[in-house]
Formats: sequence, C-alpha cells, structure tokens
Amino acid sequence: MSLHTSPSQESIWEYPTPPALEPNRRHIRVLVGRTAVADSTRTLRLVHTGHPPHYYIPPEDVRLDLLQSSSHCSFCEWKGVATYFDLRLGSTLIEAAAWTYLRPPRNFQALRDYIAFFPHKVDRCLVDHMSVSPEAQPERGGWITPDLVGPFR
Repeated sequence: MSLHTSPSQESIWEYPTPPALEPNRRHIRVLVGRTAVADSTRTLRLVHTGHPPHYYIPPEDVRLDLLQSSSHCSFCEWKGVATYFDLRLGSTLIEAAAWTYLRPPRNFQALRDYIAFFPHKVDRCLVDHMSVSPEAQPERGGWITPDLVGPFR
C-alpha cells in the first residue's frame, strides 16, 4: 500500500520489510517536565512497513543517571530480547519508560546499548521541534510526527 505523499512527507507503507536501520541527524529530544532525559542529533531510526519509526539514542546522549534497570523484558523477531528501564526523576517513577537491546542479532548490532523511549510514558518527545504522538497501540513504541502518512497499524 502506498499513499500519495508530498515532498515533505513520507508514507510508512513505503518502509521496508524486514526493518531497516538508518543513521538519523534530526534533533531528537525526550522530556519529563522541563528535564531533557535525552537530547541527540546522532540517533538511529528503525523503519518497518506499516509502523511509525522508532528512534534509538546513543547512551552518551541520555541521562543514564535517571534510568534504572527494570525486570520487564520483551522479544522482537528481528531485534531479539529487549531489556527495559524505569525512569526516576525526583519522586516520580515511570515504569518501563525505555528499552535497549544488549545482544541484538548481527543485522541489528548497531542498536546495541542504544536506548528508545515510549512516547506515551514521558511528557514530550520531539523530532526537530515537532511533537510526537504515540501510536494507537502505544506499547509498540512508534513515534508519529505530522510529516508521516499512514494509515498506521
């Protein structure tokens, strides 16, 4: 399925299967209140047919002092086992706010130790100053921006 897009838009239905990783230089920010939990222009963007992209942030650009290992984990047929982080900021605890792949398969080795955030768990995610919306099934973790064309799965 391919929908008509303008030059400033992209259709998630033109993304590949299996998923692909792309270097991304757009400005990615994750905020809780006024605190920037992550701020980077050196991310990896994972794109997959019919899904909004995920942004994986290098650990150097994440406030690791705010993250705590979680007992939560999940499995992706492409990327392997994901381990999760809780986010603690002052007295606020956000469970399973972010995830990483400690041992991804060879095709996705570049993801190792990079961290992705669920947009519905934090106050705000931004891509080049565009606010991100979570997908309808927020546990999937995709980032929907105004420049994306669906329909979204």
